Amino acid sequence: MTTSVLVMGGSHFLGRAVAIEALRRGWSVAVFNRGKTGRNPDGVRALQGDRTNPDDLARVAGIGPWDAIIDTSGMSADVVDLATRTLAESTNRYVYVSTVSVYAGWPMLPLTEDLPTLSEAEPLPDLPADVNVAYGVDKADAEKAARTNLGAALTILRPGVILGPEEYVGRLPWWLNRIKRGGRVLAPGAADQTIAPVDARDVATFACDRAEAGREAEIFNLTAPKNHATMERFLRACIEVTGSDAMLEWVDGDFLLDQGAKQWTELPLWRTYPGTWTVSGVRAQEAGLRCRPLSETVADTWEWMSAGESAVDNERAALHGLAEEKEAALLAAWDAR
Repeated sequence: MTTSVLVMGGSHFLGRAVAIEALRRGWSVAVFNRGKTGRNPDGVRALQGDRTNPDDLARVAGIGPWDAIIDTSGMSADVVDLATRTLAESTNRYVYVSTVSVYAGWPMLPLTEDLPTLSEAEPLPDLPADVNVAYGVDKADAEKAARTNLGAALTILRPGVILGPEEYVGRLPWWLNRIKRGGRVLAPGAADQTIAPVDARDVATFACDRAEAGREAEIFNLTAPKNHATMERFLRACIEVTGSDAMLEWVDGDFLLDQGAKQWTELPLWRTYPGTWTVSGVRAQEAGLRCRPLSETVADTWEWMSAGESAVDNERAALHGLAEEKEAALLAAWDAR
């Protein structure tokens, strides 16, 4: 039975959600981070340090052992290799949060956990230029290092898009702010396009479940069930929670691309590549992953934003969102087509 956990990260978004969920279960929770971003939840033991520093990691290893370690901040292969080598003897279960970007077929093909990653196969030929293959390769190599160092003690989680309160990437916060502004809103692509983002709190719950239940090496994609939501239901939920007078204008995806609109970044959650929303989460769902309605994620994120705790101002958040002038120009071109 899990009673103690170390969260690598733990001060914002997913890491913070994991620490809060572990505290809710009555576990003894330590968090390891630099103490420079976000805030640690009340009730945790804060272990301040830099995970790229071998001495800091060795110090943390000496404080253990823990029943489980949940790693939400391993962003590169060298960093994950160092952490998993140093902490391998300090835990019985290491849960590493990776990404669906590790797959060689991402985002062009439907994907399951049995398909090869970019550490095992070459990326598909002729991938679009806006697919970040380097990121996928680095995370796939991080997984490989973790498997080498941890063996059967490793659980790998591969989430798709994660949304929810305290999101710092800026996807859902941008849409909420745009809808709140009201007026005619450019809605990209098809209204009935299915999407499958997951709430950070549901990822955190599943991560804690696997920290407790994992008994062998295991891998899970974390995506919402098929037909969980559509772009229209998502945007309608944004209208409802903000009380906006926004009017959705659905603009053809091919037209937007021809006009230079950038999918995924300028218009978050909209992507035309066929594999984007066809990553199977069935294995995780059968193991207990429960995904709350997307409308609840939208409402809770708006409540968090309305309390003045808006998204972290960083480079990733700045990449997301369509400028007002460009939206107006795209709508005018759509009207004149």
